[in-house]
Amino acid sequence: MKLSNQAKDQIIEAIKRDFVNYPNKSKHAMALGINAGVYGDITKGDYERKLSDAAFISIARRLGVSLRNEMPWRAAETAVFVYITEQLEMCQRSSLSGLLCDVPNIGKTFSAKAYVKTHPNAIYVDCGQVKTKMRMVRFIAKEFGLNGNGRYADVYDDLVYYLKSIDRPLIILDEAGDMNPETFLELKALWNATDRTCGWYMMGANGLKAKIQRNRNADTLGYEEMFSRYGDNYNRVTPEDEKERTVFLKAQAAIVAKLNAPAGTNISQLVNLSGGKLRRVYTEIEKLNMGA
Repeated sequence: MKLSNQAKDQIIEAIKRDFVNYPNKSKHAMALGINAGVYGDITKGDYERKLSDAAFISIARRLGVSLRNEMPWRAAETAVFVYITEQLEMCQRSSLSGLLCDVPNIGKTFSAKAYVKTHPNAIYVDCGQVKTKMRMVRFIAKEFGLNGNGRYADVYDDLVYYLKSIDRPLIILDEAGDMNPETFLELKALWNATDRTCGWYMMGANGLKAKIQRNRNADTLGYEEMFSRYGDNYNRVTPEDEKERTVFLKAQAAIVAKLNAPAGTNISQLVNLSGGKLRRVYTEIEKLNMGA
């Protein structure tokens, strides 16, 4: 894939915005997987022959930069967005841990990613993409701007040392139900090593709750201890009752649609079409924009 200069400029702007989450340019360059000298050049606009298109694409993926023309999207302060933001702020501020298990497609991931963009020393991990313990720990180390390569024991020890050295780090574990048991145990060890110095927040759909409960009932090593460390509680935002939940989700979808749909859109019709599912809201608004 050949990148245009316009696309590269877009990625560089995203790099500049992301820098606020790092203590220095060297750490940020390490997190992005590029040489510090190259980092300095491209952020000044000098990217000719400095970085391959493949490297630019890798950075775009990490920073969530779309390389196709996507419609602008504004973050709506829905009940889910506000709840998760407040939970994350509390965990980061006081180095606490929390566990959220709720239905899918309500904005959990969007809210967590939005939080990370505006809070230094907070990182987001998609556990479905780093299922093994080695990939997980190396990924977390790299997100904090550490060297994720080399001997695994050294990467682990350096990560523990760094997390205990910086100001109120926070690690958000999304899609946590996808982790394998070995990774789960390694994160328990990492939690123990950073107790009272690092905040943790684990999120997933109802399947995560079922997986934890099943392993707790079977006395599987590590699950009871991990559950205790994450507050002994399965937090959720949406109502348990199905009818109440439908009303809640449609009200949330209406807030998002009003903020992002084109002028003149029949919001009630769009919400009913979506069934309160936020990905469907996005798709329907995208259709309206394409039609316009």
